[in-house]
Amino acid sequence: MIPFPDLSPNLFEIELFGFTLALRWYALAYIVGILFGWWIVLRAIRSPRLWQGAAPMVPEQVERLLTWIILGVILGGRLGYVLFYDLPTYLADPLQIVKVWEGGMSFHGGFLGVVVAALWFGRREGIPLLSLGDLLALATPLGLMLGRLANFVNAELWGRPTTLPWGVIFPGEAAQYCPGVEGLCARHPSQLYQAGLEGLVLLLVLLWLAFRTGALKRPGLVMGVFLAGYGLARFLVEFVRQPDAQFVSEGNPIGWAVQVGQAGLTMGQLLSLPMIALGLWFALRARRP
Repeated sequence: MIPFPDLSPNLFEIELFGFTLALRWYALAYIVGILFGWWIVLRAIRSPRLWQGAAPMVPEQVERLLTWIILGVILGGRLGYVLFYDLPTYLADPLQIVKVWEGGMSFHGGFLGVVVAALWFGRREGIPLLSLGDLLALATPLGLMLGRLANFVNAELWGRPTTLPWGVIFPGEAAQYCPGVEGLCARHPSQLYQAGLEGLVLLLVLLWLAFRTGALKRPGLVMGVFLAGYGLARFLVEFVRQPDAQFVSEGNPIGWAVQVGQAGLTMGQLLSLPMIALGLWFALRARRP
């Protein structure tokens, strides 16, 4: 077992006029991820060799798009968590919905928010939607990786109990509640699994496709690989990731969102299946130049 390192969720704290101002690692992950996405999209559209003809956007459009993407991520991520993971709680107290600083964001909700924002912006600006999707897919994995690393620093979204030598002893009463386990409870560092698979590995694959194989000349291919790759990575990690507490019950200790006998699917797996199917469809139909 590996003891959880002495990490603070805050990068730094400043006392100012009796108030404590802090920059959290999770917020920094969003900031750096968005800045990287902005940079990689600019680099791609400024590389004529990557495109079949002219690039689909100009730098001024990227700057305008950034605002809508940020709104899509935040609003979609929060509403997705409310709808997919804990709707009864928020219906009982709707004011809790706006308290994003208390946690509760869904990747799948944020993804849908970005899709809506991109569709609206692309149609308004006359940008080919498949190429716009390719650019957004290329911009996303680093932010995912940083976000999962921040989840680890925050000691949240940990995995199921394990006896493997790299199991981590996460702090907190909830993390140490492991029925049947005597002494300290080690869990899968599922945040790190996700950071590696849906973050680093997917980033390297998409960069290779876009900048080495000419995949951006086949609109929809990079987007399709991202959707299928993320969906598959998330589906696999869900087997060792601890589901949200609201799905766990005496008759459903695994936390299936859909259960048939002793088998089932978690909410993360359920939401990932359409991504895999849609990604494969986009990738397979991407036309060659």
